[in-house]
Amino acid sequence: MRSLALRRAGHEVALAFDPPSALQQLHNCDLLIMDLRFLNGAGLPDYREGLALIREIRASGSQVPVLVLSGWPDDLYGEPEEKMVSRVMLKPVPTRDLLATIAALVPPKQA
Repeated sequence: MRSLALRRAGHEVALAFDPPSALQQLHNCDLLIMDLRFLNGAGLPDYREGLALIREIRASGSQVPVLVLSGWPDDLYGEPEEKMVSRVMLKPVPTRDLLATIAALVPPKQA
């Protein structure tokens, strides 16, 4: 649903459902929008998986802006990874606010 709204606004969207997939697509994106909670090895949602992804993104040398959409931002606040992201937004995020944030984080491409 969110990807459709982004596409309608003129953005290219690639989806990744786990941290390894997100890392594989990282070199092709201008912005990474992510949740913190991914399934862990036991199949349970775990914010530590998202924190690990943020660390891996920065360890790879990527400076791509990272926008975290989370229903539990306290999982990130105060952690070292908080300084590694560009913005944190509390879910649910209205589409107009998301689009405004994307516009602020990603400069327009030169023609």
